[in-house]
Amino acid sequence: MKNVRVLTLSRQFALVMTIGLLSLQSMAQFSMSGEIRPRAEYLHGFKTLAASNQDHAFFVDQRTRLNFEYRAEDFETFIQVQDIRTWGSSSQLNRSDGFQSIHQAWGKLKFNDKFNMKLGRQEIILDDHRIFGSVAWAQQARSHDALIFGYKDSTVTAQLGGAYNQNGPQLNTTFYSVPKNYKAIQYLWLNKVFSKKLDVSVLFLNNGIQATKSDTSGNVVGWKDNYSQTFGTSARFGSGKLTGRASFYYQMGVHGDWSNTEIAAMNGRLDLLYKASDKFSIEGGYEYLSGTSQIDIANKKLNSFNPFYGTNHKFNGYMDYFYVGNHAGSVGLQDGFLGFAFKKEKYVVKLIGHYFLAAADVMDVAEFASTGTYKAMSPGLGQEVDLVFGYKLAKGVMLQGGYSQMLGTETMVAIKGGSTSEISNWSWMMLTFKPNFYESKK
Repeated sequence: MKNVRVLTLSRQFALVMTIGLLSLQSMAQFSMSGEIRPRAEYLHGFKTLAASNQDHAFFVDQRTRLNFEYRAEDFETFIQVQDIRTWGSSSQLNRSDGFQSIHQAWGKLKFNDKFNMKLGRQEIILDDHRIFGSVAWAQQARSHDALIFGYKDSTVTAQLGGAYNQNGPQLNTTFYSVPKNYKAIQYLWLNKVFSKKLDVSVLFLNNGIQATKSDTSGNVVGWKDNYSQTFGTSARFGSGKLTGRASFYYQMGVHGDWSNTEIAAMNGRLDLLYKASDKFSIEGGYEYLSGTSQIDIANKKLNSFNPFYGTNHKFNGYMDYFYVGNHAGSVGLQDGFLGFAFKKEKYVVKLIGHYFLAAADVMDVAEFASTGTYKAMSPGLGQEVDLVFGYKLAKGVMLQGGYSQMLGTETMVAIKGGSTSEISNWSWMMLTFKPNFYESKK
C-alpha cells in the first residue's frame, strides 16, 4: 500500500537529524535550515479563460521544507525534505499521509578545485531558467535524478549531465510508465565570461521520451525511445543602467509519439532592463516560440517549440496560460512585454503588461464548418496585466502578493476554450519564513 512505502515527515526528520548530528563530530561545516510557505489563491480564469457561469476557486497551499547541508574538504551532501499540502486536505486526526517527499538528496565529490561530480536527486538550473529551471514558484518545484560532471574556473563553467529513468528495479524490461517524465536525457552546457559586460552560454540537450503502442483494449504492446535535440545560446550583456539577455534555441529530431513525427522548431527571446535610478527600472522585450499551423495540413512536421524543463511561470505572464503544463504542441506564441518596477528599502512593486499573439495559424472552425475552406483567425490572443509586490517583514520573513487579469480574444477561445465575456483574473498572497536553525563553524 502507498502509505507503507512512503516515509512520514517525522521519520524523515529523524533520519536526517541523525546524519546531521553525526556530522557535527567532524571538522566539516553543517547547516540546518527550513522554509514554511503558505499561499492563498483566488482563481477565476487561471490558465484558461473562464467559462460562462463558471464558479471561482479559493484555497491555501503550503510548502514546508527542511534543508540539511554538509560540507567537507573533498565532498558535499544536501538533503531537502518537503511537505506539500492544501489546507484541509488531510483530516485533523490523520495519523499519516503521502504528502511528504525528498525533493533533493545529492552528493558532490570534489576531484580538485575545478572538477567535481554531483549525483542524486537535484535541481538543474541553467542561465535564465528557460530550458532547465527549479520551478520554485510551484510548491512542489522540479528536481531530477541525475549525474552531472562539473567544471569551474575564473571564467568558464561547464556541466555534462545525464539521467536514465525506470519505474523501479525492473527485470527484463525497459518499459517506463511514469507520466510527464522523460526516459533519458544527456546535456552539455558551457558558459564563458568574456568581461563584466558580456558572458555567453551554449547548450545541447538530447531529450528521450518513451513512445508506446497500445492494442484495441488499451494494453501496451510495444515501446521505443524517441530522441529530440535542442541546441542554442544565451548571452547576457551590458552594464550600468542598461543590461539585457538574448537567447536562441532550435529543436529537431523525433517527437515522443509512435508515428515518429519530425520536429523543426525554434525559440528566440530578447530582454532589456533599464535602471533609471536605484529605485525605478523599466524592463521590456519580445519572445517568439514557433508553433504548428492548424491550416497547413500538408505539413507533416511538428513546428511547436517545447521549453521542456524550464521555470515557465517566470515567462509569458503569471497566469500560466502558456507552457505551464499546457500549450505544448500547439500554435506557439509571440509575447511582447513591458514592465515597471519600483524598489525602496523593504518593498518592491512591479507592473508588467503582455501582448500575446499566436506564432502559427489558428483555424476558423466556424468558417470551415460553413464553407469547407481553411481560414486563419486573427493571431491576437489577448493582453495580460500583472501587478505584484513584495515586502520584507523581518529577517527571513517575506510577504508577497499579486493580481493578474487576462483580456482574451476569440482566437484565445478557439485554442483554449472559455468565454471573452467573463472576467478572467487571479490574485494571491504568500508569506515565506526561512529560518536558519543551525550552522556550525569550522
